[in-house]
Amino acid sequence: MPALRFPVSVKGVIFLGPRVVLLRNEREEWELPGGRLESGEEPAGCLVREVREELGIEVAIEAILDCWRYEIEDKGEVVIVTYGCRPRDEASLRISAEHHALGMFGVEEIGALTMPEGYKRSIRNWDQLLREQGS
Repeated sequence: MPALRFPVSVKGVIFLGPRVVLLRNEREEWELPGGRLESGEEPAGCLVREVREELGIEVAIEAILDCWRYEIEDKGEVVIVTYGCRPRDEASLRISAEHHALGMFGVEEIGALTMPEGYKRSIRNWDQLLREQGS
């Protein structure tokens, strides 16, 4: 039996102060910045590139937070890998044409947002790790 093949999407949890940065996609869902891993690309390098393209900022990749399979309605399945990231600079965020809105939310607000549960779990995990580090 042949192995299943899924695209891999690498996403980053980025806090600016106490708020997490999210983007609204064409399905009107909130999502983490990031994107599809390209052939020959390292996951961390992919995420740095995607965040630069989508938000106009540089990030340091610090920790893998989670990994799961996600079914996108009418588009098939994708493997999502989330990383905790720290912004490298204080540049202002800008939104790329690929998203409809940029939002910044407190951890207590994410439960009510339309977004995959795995993203919510990743945001809570990174928030907890940052608190434990005293960041």
